[in-house]
Amino acid sequence: MAASVQAQNADVGLINMLNGDITYVSGSSPSAKAQPFMKVRQGDRFTVPAGGQLRVVYFQGGRQETYKGPASFRAGMQSGEAGSGAAPEVATLPSSVPQRISQVPELVQIAKLGRSGGVAVRGAERPPRLTAEQLAEVKTAKGIYGKMRAQSPSDDITPELYLYSVLQDYLLYDDMKPVVEEMAKRQPGNSEVLELVAWVKSRTQ
Repeated sequence: MAASVQAQNADVGLINMLNGDITYVSGSSPSAKAQPFMKVRQGDRFTVPAGGQLRVVYFQGGRQETYKGPASFRAGMQSGEAGSGAAPEVATLPSSVPQRISQVPELVQIAKLGRSGGVAVRGAERPPRLTAEQLAEVKTAKGIYGKMRAQSPSDDITPELYLYSVLQDYLLYDDMKPVVEEMAKRQPGNSEVLELVAWVKSRTQ
């Protein structure tokens, strides 16, 4: 029974695009408003109103689902279980992407805390010197990004979030700048994206 409860409370995915007043119910908690870059738990039940849109990426298997309201669904381990409305649009992400996407809430928090705590401008910092292996990882990530970008809808910033997480590992702020600018262009009303833009700007001035 304990294992069953733990599975019900497991983070299985992440909201990576949200438009409209979308609500969800988690366990026995009251209905709440879904938030951008919110982690999704197994068993969460979502309601997407008419005109609303919600995109969820699942960590296991890399399935990405886009729901257009009116619709409802329940989050499973690797996919949603439709309740009402049209079936979601489905895409499958490269295997290396879901784990990176799972880090997005923490990356947004780093940006918010860094700015609120007073961040020194980059000026005196020396660009990091990467090993050959690290350079290869960054090159591979940029290649994956390019392929994802070519296949993704214009309002989907999953490719940018993926590349951002890789570049953040190595503090490559100059490389991150065009990435966050691309995010802001594709989702101009996303306040969390604007936090990332401001954070990177503070590190590249």
